[in-house]
Amino acid sequence: MSAPRVLLAPRVLLYVQNLLGIGHLRRAAAVARGLIAEGMAVDFVSGGMPVPHLPLGGAELIQLPPVRAADDAFKVLVDEHDRPIDDAFRTDRRDRLLGLLEQRRPAAVITELFPFGRRQMRFELLPLLAAARAAAWRPLVLSSMRDILVTKPRADRNQEIVDTLNQWYDAALIHADPTLIRLERTFPMAAAIRVPLTYTGYVVNADELVVPDADPLAGGEVLVSAGGGAVGHDFVRRVADAMPSLPLAERTWRFVTGHHMRPDAAAYLRALGRPNLVVETMRPDLPALMAGAALSISQAGYNTLLELLAVRARAVVVPFEGGVETEQRLRAELLAQAGALEVVAEPELGPATLAAAIGRALARPRDAVPAIDLAGARATGVIVARMLRERAAG
Repeated sequence: MSAPRVLLAPRVLLYVQNLLGIGHLRRAAAVARGLIAEGMAVDFVSGGMPVPHLPLGGAELIQLPPVRAADDAFKVLVDEHDRPIDDAFRTDRRDRLLGLLEQRRPAAVITELFPFGRRQMRFELLPLLAAARAAAWRPLVLSSMRDILVTKPRADRNQEIVDTLNQWYDAALIHADPTLIRLERTFPMAAAIRVPLTYTGYVVNADELVVPDADPLAGGEVLVSAGGGAVGHDFVRRVADAMPSLPLAERTWRFVTGHHMRPDAAAYLRALGRPNLVVETMRPDLPALMAGAALSISQAGYNTLLELLAVRARAVVVPFEGGVETEQRLRAELLAQAGALEVVAEPELGPATLAAAIGRALARPRDAVPAIDLAGARATGVIVARMLRERAAG
């Protein structure tokens, strides 16, 4: 009697490169957990600075020599010692990535954001795509894209995105609810993309989000958070300066600054000497803090906004608008129009504007939550599993 056949889990190589904040990394981690929930094995290949407590749900973290952007212009890349990367560094990273492809032989390769963004990483991603296309086992190649693209002013750059998708990819997964926003809203050449565009719904980074039965408005804290913290130093200072004149000023105000916050910003908050101002660098349970807070004041990254929506938090958001960034402002305004939160533009952030927005947020019923698809992490796993089955069936 022959031994029973062992079926191996389909392997997925998921590449993500965070350059400034940690939003891309956290969203990719949620996608990885969605893939694992559908029976896949995931090699989580990270090219950015390491972030502690990243919940990968059983995915294997493979850390490339880390790279980050020197500033919010994203033009200069530096290594973990703040030295500009050179051709030898690029060659080493490319060879490591190609070696992983050959060693792991994944059934699917997913590149987070690329080719819609991360153009700086073409030195390793274009060779990876070419090698995947030439591989004897020919993996499925997918792009994993958030809801909003930072608009490219140059037509040739948009054409490059389209050409790269059409040449190397099998499909693009758009982590958005198309009833709120579609890709063509921020990418004018979407109609020229020939590969399928599949909307997954929004990806919420926390798997288990519990909304308290009791409304936290009566006794909850005020939570102030800055995502990864890389661009939040001015935001937290301005909120702290305004704090004594704001509604709920007598409550506990918990500032979660983020792993990449400049040390002088946290020092500034502590030096204020206010007994009801608490400063923490990281809270892995941040969504739970949002759920239990009377009010959340935050920047407006993808993960933060979706977590606020999922836990029905009363929220004021201040979108980051530095450098070439436009996506936080647009997403926040769309959700404000849907009745989910209040927005204060970054250039206008001050005691009067913040107090007015807080007043509006506190007056909103807790259950005034728009119906937006937040099941994108698990849906991505379902979609990729289906694509792999269809490919295997020929």
